[in-house]
Amino acid sequence: VRVEDTFRALHDLTRAVRREVPRRLVAITGSMGKTTTKELLASMLERRYRTARSPGNLNNLYGFPVALLGIPDDCEWMVAEMGMSVPGELRRVSELGRPDVALFTNVRPVHLENFASLEAIAEAKAELLAGLPPGGLVVANADDPRVMGIAARHDGPVVRFGYEDEPGARPELAVAASSPRPREGAIGSRFTLRAGERAAAAELPLHGLYNVDNALAAAGCAHRLGIGLEEIVRTLAEFVPPRGTMRGEVEKLAGDVTLIDDAYNANPDAVVKALESAALLPASRRLAVLGEMLELGPEAPAFHRAVGERAADLGFARVVGVGPLARHLSDAAGSAGAVASWLPDAAAAAAWASRALATGELGAGDLVLVKGSRGVGLEAVSAALRRAAAERQGREG
Repeated sequence: VRVEDTFRALHDLTRAVRREVPRRLVAITGSMGKTTTKELLASMLERRYRTARSPGNLNNLYGFPVALLGIPDDCEWMVAEMGMSVPGELRRVSELGRPDVALFTNVRPVHLENFASLEAIAEAKAELLAGLPPGGLVVANADDPRVMGIAARHDGPVVRFGYEDEPGARPELAVAASSPRPREGAIGSRFTLRAGERAAAAELPLHGLYNVDNALAAAGCAHRLGIGLEEIVRTLAEFVPPRGTMRGEVEKLAGDVTLIDDAYNANPDAVVKALESAALLPASRRLAVLGEMLELGPEAPAFHRAVGERAADLGFARVVGVGPLARHLSDAAGSAGAVASWLPDAAAAAAWASRALATGELGAGDLVLVKGSRGVGLEAVSAALRRAAAERQGREG
């Protein structure tokens, strides 16, 4: 079929298909956690419904239509990410997808080059409501004031999720978590999950206490859609995260070096959470290779300095900043007491990582966190560490 405008044709086809498939759709938006929340929620819904999910992070005006057009005709629920980087984009994606449920994870400082403030980001996230019918369901993070401001605009039902000191302490929450803590002797978290008036012990085999946030979001939505607490807890315990996503994957390399590959993307809040989670893992020394955080606007230097100071406060033995803006990060870490250095790009950082393993600067018991914005390409550092560790094992073989 020949068309004059392929982009318009893609959207026309998407609108036509959406009238029939899927039967119902959950749209997830937020500054952080969209993909993990999507995977967890889809796994929960699969226990009862024929469920499809958008692959990867296909979530914009190009990606979402491609994702929707690829789902089976008998799909009962689709769980889809919907994202944006400029004002007006999410409204258009939402109107294409016409979600039955709108799930909001959080509002954080991302894409600030395109927005004047966090309030402007919240306004753009609120555009997800454009495609939601008046009686549609909103699932909202009650611990994020900006998300709750968005939820207040909706006249229909709202499900709230969040944290509480003990089960039942915040009865306004439909689903809540309490006592989050690392699992002993294993990667992941333990916490108490409450849904309604019932509570159960839950385990999540994903690195980072921040992933309890994503589990809460998924559980809040799934429970409202008919998935029982026992099924939710079982899904969390059995969840197998996709490999190769560069989203906090913990690997034990040859030579007893632990790599946390979190190179997919970064923003100030996410980097701090990654540092805090890495600090909870056992290690002889902790090192952080941190790429610059892009699209932060005029406040970018201050954001980078704050991250560097936090890395030093958490006791990281060495902090390596990568990329022009990351010089602010490494300078701040050094001033705060860490051994810090700066490298211009990912290639230089990968070369440093290879040398560090070869010379013994990185040794048994050490832990390395690798995290930076997508545009920095720090997956090269993770690859270099894997390669150098394997080569050293071969030599010592």
